[in-house]
Amino acid sequence: MNFINTLIEDVFVIEPDKKGDERGWFMRTFDKDLFKKNISSFDSNWVQINQSYNKNKHTWRGFHYQKYPFGETKVVRCIAGSVLDCVLDLRESSETYLQTLQIELSSLNSKMIYIPTGCAHGYLTLEENSELIYLHDEFYNPDYESGVKFNDRKISFSLPLYPKVISNRDCNYSDL
Repeated sequence: MNFINTLIEDVFVIEPDKKGDERGWFMRTFDKDLFKKNISSFDSNWVQINQSYNKNKHTWRGFHYQKYPFGETKVVRCIAGSVLDCVLDLRESSETYLQTLQIELSSLNSKMIYIPTGCAHGYLTLEENSELIYLHDEFYNPDYESGVKFNDRKISFSLPLYPKVISNRDCNYSDL
């Protein structure tokens, strides 16, 4: 696995090593020792795995996070189709506070993104029938879920196009 630093503190793009032959391919998507070796802040124990299916191209989901004390670290991978995956740093003590990151995740490139506690996550689907799988180190707690509008004026963020599908919840988060 190749762990690539990003412009946001403690956010990593992870490129698994695919081993292939005439039968197809195999790749490891998690190795606790490699994560510890390459991510100094890593101390997660995955407690929940979620999957998201998106029927329509240009669907926006996000920016989602859970508030303290139920903040969660995530690893996200696209297993079908492709998405523009987005991270927003909400850690006030971070040097990258309110900065954003965008990276394409797809079933073809197999890239993953490591998102630490204190960052919000969202994505825009680039294809119909896109699916993502998430590893979480905290259980979902609906009383602590929150989000940030993708067009909040306090963040410098823009998508390549306005989403065609977006939930009322994602449109109506309070301004930061």
